[in-house]
This record gives sequence, C-alpha cells and structure tokens, in this order.
Amino acid sequence: MSTASGRTVETEVRSSDGTSIAFEQSGRGPALILVSSALADRSDTRKLAGILAGHFTVINYDRRGRGASSDGAAYAVEREVEDIAALIGHAGGSASVFGSSSGAVLALRAAAAGLDVDRLALYEPPFSVTQDDFGPPEGFAGHIGTLLAEDRRSEAVKAFMVQAQNMPAFMVGSMRLMPGVWRTLTGMAHTLPYDLAVMGDTQRGRPLEPKPWSAVKAPVLVLTGSRSPEGFGRAAQALTEVLPDARHRTLKGLNHGAVVMAPRKIAPEIIEFLGAPPAP
Repeated sequence: MSTASGRTVETEVRSSDGTSIAFEQSGRGPALILVSSALADRSDTRKLAGILAGHFTVINYDRRGRGASSDGAAYAVEREVEDIAALIGHAGGSASVFGSSSGAVLALRAAAAGLDVDRLALYEPPFSVTQDDFGPPEGFAGHIGTLLAEDRRSEAVKAFMVQAQNMPAFMVGSMRLMPGVWRTLTGMAHTLPYDLAVMGDTQRGRPLEPKPWSAVKAPVLVLTGSRSPEGFGRAAQALTEVLPDARHRTLKGLNHGAVVMAPRKIAPEIIEFLGAPPAP
C-alpha cells in the first residue's frame, strides 16, 4: 500500500462504534501504524513518521478522544483495539504496528486480540514486574477519576506524571511554566483513565503473566533506552519470555522520551526489524 507520490494525506476512518479516527498517511511501501503513548496525540510521533515514510506507508493517528479524533460514549480497551482494526482495514487488511509506552501495550493487546499484525515494534512498555519497579499506588485509577470529575485536570496530569510515571515533581513544575505544553497535556487529561485501563493490573510489581500476551503470533521487537529506569529493561525481558517470537534490544543513551526527542536513533531499529528495503 502507498500514497500517491508519497505525500502526506490527512483523512479518517470510522471505528465499529462510529467514532471518527483521524490520521496522517505518508510514504510508500508496507503499511505501518504508529500508536502514541499517554497524554500524546499524533504530533508526538510526527517526526518519527516522517523518517519512516522513506520506507513504509505510515499511518500516524490520533487515538480516540485526542487531537482530531472523536470519542465514544463509553470507554473500553476493546474500542481502541477496534480503532486499530479499522486502520488495518484501511491499510488493506494487514499492517505492522509500532507503539510506545502505554501505546506499546495497546499495540500488544491489538495483536493478542487476533488482528492481522505483520510485525510489532515496541518502545518501553511500562510493565512493573518486581517490587522495585515504579507503578501507580493502589486505587490510583479512582483518584484520577475523582480529579477529572471535579475538573481538576492539572492536578490529574501532575498526579499521573509523578505517581504513575515516576517523574520528579520539579520537572513537572518546569513543564507547568510552559503554557502551550501544559495546555496540550491538560487538554488530553480526560484520556488518562484510558491508558490506565490499557495497563490493567500489569503495574503492581508482580511477574508478567503469559496471558493474554502469549496469544501474540507476530514477531516482536522490544526496545529500551540505557538511560531509562532499570524497570523498563526488566519489563522488556519479562515480555520477551512470554511471547512466542520476541527479542529485546537496549539503545545506548536513550530515555523514555526518545520517541519524541530522538526519533532518528529509534527509526533505524524499526526499519531493520520490519525488513524494509533501503530508501531510493
């Protein structure tokens, strides 16, 4: 599948429940769908998409409730899987998928649900597999729900970053001094429960159970950064052990923000793994 002349085209598909899923399509070659992380839309993966478009037909989409995509009446992880299914249908019936952070876990769930995924590349799925790994405290989803119900969006974003992502409070404070950045983040705060649902019970410091992940039949590459907390490496290793066909690679000098901050260092790994021919 390819776009005419390889240019970027903005369009949308309808998911099973009627939700409009907006995306940018660019490049030529085998289809590749990019799945963003929490508090992110397709703008976070736009630079990566631009690099990968030299090798693939890249579908860079806004997850439901974000960017130009609409939202359903009631959320369920299954609806987000159906969104990816609609994009795969648009791509011709099969596609490879790249996901980062909680978006990586969503991509895994889509493949485990039986979608026709050719290959799966993941960056730092945030499973917590030992008591030493970070993860949100007990009852955190309910706490976020309460903050959002009271329209305390900034507090919800801060709580997620500090308590779920283990980000130092001073860094969050610095981000709040950047009005445009903070406005974008708080504008997506209502989707935080979506990512918490995607993660389910996988962040409680327990060994990763084989199910549902063992149902993933596609070859999987799990990438982590050497500057990220060690828990990401443990999670990646645990995941490769429960998947039928997976390998783990650590990229020197990268951290959890590398998809946005260092896409040129991640792209070659994706290109090599997906077996794309060199760009002309």
